[in-house]
Amino acid sequence: MRPFKHFFTDHPASAGESWAEHFMIAFRFGLAFIGAGLALMVHAFLPFLFVRTGSETLIRLHQEMMMRRSFTIPPDKRPSRHQPPGSDI
Repeated sequence: MRPFKHFFTDHPASAGESWAEHFMIAFRFGLAFIGAGLALMVHAFLPFLFVRTGSETLIRLHQEMMMRRSFTIPPDKRPSRHQPPGSDI
């Protein structure tokens, strides 16, 4: 039987990261998404505010994630562009 530790290390290792590295990156992405979400909620009521914040945040984070993936995951291990979300679980 595999030790419990693998629940915390398998996915980060598949991205070429330690648990701590993965934590910091994922946490930072999460904070950015929360910030963009709050800006979008304000934008819903006051459409003249935060006009590009949500889309620019999404584009920036996507670019960073793809850049990271290109350096850490071998091409044959990368998910297909057409792979359904969550199918890597």
